[in-house]
Amino acid sequence: MDFTPHTSQDVAAMLDAVGVASVEELFEHIPNGLRPTRPIALPAGCSEDEVLGRLTRMAGRNRTDAVCFAGGGAYDHYVPTVVGAIVSRGELLTSYTPYQPEVSQGMLQALFEYQTAVCELTGLPVANASLYEGASAVAEGASLACAATRRGKVVLSGGVDAPSAQVLRTYVNPRGWSVETTPVDPRSGRSRVAGLDDATGALVVQQPNALGVVEDVRSHAEAAHAVGAKLVVKLDPTTVGVLATPGRLGADVVVGEGQGLGQGLGYGGPTFGFLACTADQVRRLPGRVVGETVDARGRRGYVMTLRAREQDIRRERATSNICTNQTLNAVAASVYLAWLGPRGLVELGRACLSRAHAAARRLTRIDGVELAVEGPFLKEFPLRLDVADPGAAVGALHDAGYLVGPVVPDGPAAGAVLVALTERRTAVQVEGLARALDDVVSSHPPGGAGRPALAGERG
Repeated sequence: MDFTPHTSQDVAAMLDAVGVASVEELFEHIPNGLRPTRPIALPAGCSEDEVLGRLTRMAGRNRTDAVCFAGGGAYDHYVPTVVGAIVSRGELLTSYTPYQPEVSQGMLQALFEYQTAVCELTGLPVANASLYEGASAVAEGASLACAATRRGKVVLSGGVDAPSAQVLRTYVNPRGWSVETTPVDPRSGRSRVAGLDDATGALVVQQPNALGVVEDVRSHAEAAHAVGAKLVVKLDPTTVGVLATPGRLGADVVVGEGQGLGQGLGYGGPTFGFLACTADQVRRLPGRVVGETVDARGRRGYVMTLRAREQDIRRERATSNICTNQTLNAVAASVYLAWLGPRGLVELGRACLSRAHAAARRLTRIDGVELAVEGPFLKEFPLRLDVADPGAAVGALHDAGYLVGPVVPDGPAAGAVLVALTERRTAVQVEGLARALDDVVSSHPPGGAGRPALAGERG
C-alpha cells in the first residue's frame, strides 16, 4: 500500500502559498539532464515478515569469522559489555544535545565528563562535546588554527591518512586557503618538516601516522611555533597509555577519531571525532561545549556555554559551520574510558605494542616479506610483500580467514600492506596469519624488483 504524507489539499495550499500552479512548475528550473528519465526501479511492497527474511538472508552473506589484523584508521579493540548496556538505556539511547539544562542535568553532566576525559587524553585544557568523525575533526582543527593565526596556508604532513587529507582540502577550498603536503622520510616513515613560513597558519601531523610510525611531536611543535603557526595533531587516543600526550609536547590543537574508544567496528560507523585546544582558543571551538556552573543556591549544575561563537548565531562570521555533536557515541566513549581507567589505558597500550612487535618479528621471517619503513611503531606497521599485486594478496588472505590492509596507496611505502595488532590478537592467531601469508607470497607472482628503493639503497 502506498503512503502519501500530503493530501491533494495540502499540496494545493502549498503551491498557492509559493505562487505556482503545479508541482511541475515548482521544479521546472531543474535542468533536464538532472531529472530522472524513467521511474525509479523499486521492488513491489512486502510484508514485515518478508522484509525481515530478505534482510536476514542479506546479512548472512557478511563474513564474520575472519580474524581482523586490518588497520588504516579503524581497529578491532574489545568493547566491554557495559558500554552497550548503559548506552542502550532509554534515557541515553535517544540522547541529543539538551537545550533545557534545568531538566537535562544528567545528559549535560555525561557530556561534561566526556570533555574532561578528552582533555586528559590530549593533554590540553579545553574540549568540545564531540564532532562527527576523525576526518572532519582534522579539518575543523586546521580551520581553528588558521582563524587563530589569521593565515591561510596549511602545511599537511604526508603521514596524515588520505580521508582526512581529502576532507581538509574540501574544507579549505571555498575559503581560498592553500594546502601544501610535506613528504615522509622514505627510510623511517616519519614526517619531514618542510614548507613552513610566515604565511603558515597550521601544521597538521598524525600520531602515530598513517604508516603506524610514531612521530616526533615535540620537534614539529617547535618548527611550527618558530614561524608563528599552530600545531594540529591527529591522535589515536588508544596509544596515550604509552605515548606522551600531544599537549605536553607542545601541540596547540589535538583532534582524532574516537572509534577505538568503545565504538567497535560497524562497517564504517557510527563513531565520533574529538577536538581539544589551548585555553586561549576556547571561543573558536566548533560545535557544542558544556560548562559547569552553580545555581542561585550555590548548587553545582551544567549548562551549554559559549554559544555566541557558533554558526547558528554568528553565521558568516563564525569559525565553523558545525553546530552539533555525536552525543550517544561520546557517552559510549566515556563509559569505555571509565571502565578502562588510567591503569587500563596503560595496559591497553602495552598490549598493543608488545603484540605488534612480536607479530612483525614473526611475519618478517617469511621469505619475501619485510618492513616497508624502519621508524618506531606502536600497533600498526606496513609490510612489503614480494608479489606483483598486493591487493590480490590481501584478497587471498581474506579467503584464508585473515583481514589485513589496506594497501598503502602512495608515497615511499606505496604498495605495502598495513597490519594492525590490538589487545585482542593472540600468538596463535599471529601464527595462523604467518602460515597463510607464507602460502600467499609463495603462490603469487613475485614483484619485489619493482618496489621503491629506500634511502641509502640508491646508488
